[in-house]
Amino acid sequence: MARNTTRTPRPGLPRHRRTAGDFVKAFLAFVALAALLAGVPVALAHFVGWPLPHSVPSADVFRREITADLFIKVLTALVWLAWAQFAACVLVEVKAEVSGVGLSPRVPGAGPSQLLARQLVAALLLVGAAGASLTPGLAQLGNKLDGGNHRPPVAVAEQTPGGGQEQPAGARADGERGGTADRARPAPSGATGDELHKGTKFYRVQPPEGRHHDSLWEIAERHLDDGRRYKEIYELNKDRVQPDGEKLTEASLIRPGWIMEMPADAHGGELVQMPDEAPRVPEQVRQEIRDYDRTGPHAEDRQAGHQQPAQPAQPAQDVNAEQPAGAPAELPIETAPGGATAVPAAGGPGSFGLAEALVAAPLLAAGLLAALGRRRRTELWQAAATVAGRRSGAAPTGAAANARDALMVGADPAAVRDLDRGLRSLSAVLSAASRQLPAVYAAWLTDTELHLQLAQDSGEPPAPWREGTGTAVWSVPRSETRLPEDADEDTAAPYPGLVSLGTVDGARLLLNLEAVPGIVSLTGAAADRADVLASVAAELATNGWSDRLTLTLVGFDQDLRALAPARIRVLDDVDALVEAMRVETRQRRAALSTAGHDSVLTGRAGRARHTQWAPHLVIVAAEPGEAEAAALAELAAGSDRLGIGYLVGIGGSGLQGASWELEITPAGRLLAPLLGLELDAQKLPQSQVEAVVELFATTADSGPEHDPDPADSPFLVDITEAGRPAVYARLVGSYEVIGPVAPDDERSPLLHEALAMLLLHREGVHPRVLASGLWPRGVTTDVRDALVARLRDWLGTEPDGAPRLRTDAAGRLTLAPSVVSDLDVLRTLHHEATQGEGAQRPAVRERLLTDALGLARGPLLTDRPAGRYGWLEHEIVEAQLPLLVADVALALSAHHLEAGRVEAAAEAVNAALVTAPADERLWNQLLRAVHASGDVALLAETADSLVARNAALGGAARGLPPRTEALLDELLPTWRGAQAN
Repeated sequence: MARNTTRTPRPGLPRHRRTAGDFVKAFLAFVALAALLAGVPVALAHFVGWPLPHSVPSADVFRREITADLFIKVLTALVWLAWAQFAACVLVEVKAEVSGVGLSPRVPGAGPSQLLARQLVAALLLVGAAGASLTPGLAQLGNKLDGGNHRPPVAVAEQTPGGGQEQPAGARADGERGGTADRARPAPSGATGDELHKGTKFYRVQPPEGRHHDSLWEIAERHLDDGRRYKEIYELNKDRVQPDGEKLTEASLIRPGWIMEMPADAHGGELVQMPDEAPRVPEQVRQEIRDYDRTGPHAEDRQAGHQQPAQPAQPAQDVNAEQPAGAPAELPIETAPGGATAVPAAGGPGSFGLAEALVAAPLLAAGLLAALGRRRRTELWQAAATVAGRRSGAAPTGAAANARDALMVGADPAAVRDLDRGLRSLSAVLSAASRQLPAVYAAWLTDTELHLQLAQDSGEPPAPWREGTGTAVWSVPRSETRLPEDADEDTAAPYPGLVSLGTVDGARLLLNLEAVPGIVSLTGAAADRADVLASVAAELATNGWSDRLTLTLVGFDQDLRALAPARIRVLDDVDALVEAMRVETRQRRAALSTAGHDSVLTGRAGRARHTQWAPHLVIVAAEPGEAEAAALAELAAGSDRLGIGYLVGIGGSGLQGASWELEITPAGRLLAPLLGLELDAQKLPQSQVEAVVELFATTADSGPEHDPDPADSPFLVDITEAGRPAVYARLVGSYEVIGPVAPDDERSPLLHEALAMLLLHREGVHPRVLASGLWPRGVTTDVRDALVARLRDWLGTEPDGAPRLRTDAAGRLTLAPSVVSDLDVLRTLHHEATQGEGAQRPAVRERLLTDALGLARGPLLTDRPAGRYGWLEHEIVEAQLPLLVADVALALSAHHLEAGRVEAAAEAVNAALVTAPADERLWNQLLRAVHASGDVALLAETADSLVARNAALGGAARGLPPRTEALLDELLPTWRGAQAN
């Protein structure tokens, strides 16, 4: 796969600088803590004294009169107890911040006190310590870097600076997903190969004391003065073989003993001259560094220094080249002058107008696409149960069509599947071992692994999970995320509140909203906040790693209920939200108490039996007032135990009760200074929200009662002799293409698959949609265009010279009317029989319906190869085909029954059952046809076969559909007794 071959400097990551306001907050927090921790006991001791008696009181004390002095002492004792509780809260919060266990454990009965202590400690430590990062090494949420707990590195090797120019500190590789930095920069004039690598420094990874692993972030903090520069270290060392034979493939995973090449301005630690001027460094280590240096870019540069002629451009990659199983996906890229590659700008000519926000959100896109498919299938079946001959549904147009295309390009159902299976398998294994689910704050999903950030150390992870960068991180390869063979298939989704916030270095962060003991606040410009909140709401409403959840939205400009009517609830204002959540909070606390559970995680493990343990997530886009914020803070205290999460957008900072504060910048960066969090935010702009809602609304409006639009007419072919197609493809049953000369064996599978996608989308297919369907892992533009060119050549031209594969004004690939499939013919025959000439002429109707039924040779693309045609998962056609065939058979069977041809009526139904075996309407029509013959034995035999078919489709415990049972009771009253025997 082609890679980016240009190195383009780009600005460094934004840095959070302490402001005067931060120092004022820290000072006030220090004063408040000093007053509460020291001032209160000093004041009590000075003005009241010791409130408790100095000896054991007798029973007479309970019969004495309550004096003012006694009352003051009792009140003082209560104040002492409250002070002790607050002091304990401060100690717990300080320990959590310093030791890095995530959010602190709850102090019993200290909700408001602990919340106050947390805010004061956080404000004080904000300027006193650097926040740990979620980004490198999956560091624990809320941790602080332990600046004084690092041993110096074993060796840092520095060579004498030479004449070669070093890359600027902020430079990065401007690459694609999965792209690599250019390692073959030309040598400066007059420089020799050996001079190119002078000035290089090396660091040998050594775990700090008290920690299991070092991290790139901490190395950058110590030696580059900024943890955010860990990317530079990663770029210099990724994919290079380490002394133990492994490679650095993720910025989160480094091991002791590995060697890291450092940027030129690295400092600190034990800087020594290498290789010969380092007597304190063991010879083995020096040799490892020498060997490692030969694997880096300098080795290539030394060779390039003796080869001045430019390298010839590499030939275009073959269309049918297989990608490695672990190859990262790449967005299509455009070829730039000189052989370099460049990413098409969003909205530019290379983007074809697709919504890049949806393309760049694979989990969100997969959820929306799956929800859209479920909606369309449900409506198809509902229409089939009430109306025969219904329309097949209107194709979306305009912005809705672009949104659908973007969803198809961006969706990554494999990632959703791996995430869902990984979480459910963890729940199943822990439940089988009688272990409780750990509280999870966040998850990181990469191309190869799933990492869970736990709230605290929860013991040894169960296989195949393993410890990640610390005891509070559990990791599992995505290839091993599957349910155990003995696991219950109904295992509940353990962490349905996980939602994508953004990415860094290809790793996607999902925050568990229901695990936050308090409010998550989001600050920033109103438009930017709205985009982030819309993305969060849309993903939660449609994600594939939850069973049930309730999503309450307040203050959204766009009504999102069309995405998931069963999940989304919209309230008018914050007051209504507070009133509703007070009731639910009481109910959930009572339910937990009754069940004897400490939290919803206890009740959620195992089978998904109890809906009361499903999460309730609240997203507030309308900024609350002071009183409303106080009410929300009170409700959110301890809400993590109840499975309730709050995300609130505000214009400023300092929302009362906010445990985590996020900020979205105008540049699209998501920041959390206290947590050390910086991501490329996942956003859903309002224009795309409207397009997605329109897409769902278009589906809802395409039911049987929708007035037909002439523009929505299905593609109809000329079924006369004059309309004989130039290219005819059989898609129903086995796939076969008739007309053009068969392509080369090596190219045939891709060309056939591309043609099938175009035939099933007569309205046209975006080139990027075509590429994403054929190459789900990603493909470059030149490979995609080469395939399109071969497909155009294969299909040939019309008599007038026009190609049969065309590009319309919107940039979509379309087929000429002379390229036809049997599905097109089947639809045309049914349309003519029911709405055309056959509607008035029975003989013509019978002929048309008979011809149409003869095309039903089985399910769609029966023999498609495994691992191909994955895009069909998102298509509605596999649900439409059985219904269309059933409509044809029902109409033909009814026609034969009217004419008294009972056997022909039954034969028509049996022929359709090959393609639509589960259609209840066909079962009932078959019973009516056999009953009309008067053969009771044949009717009983037919009833037995339908019972057996139903058991094979849905299991022996599943009864016949109610309408079928009622019909059998009418036509064959003895059928139940026969089944009982």
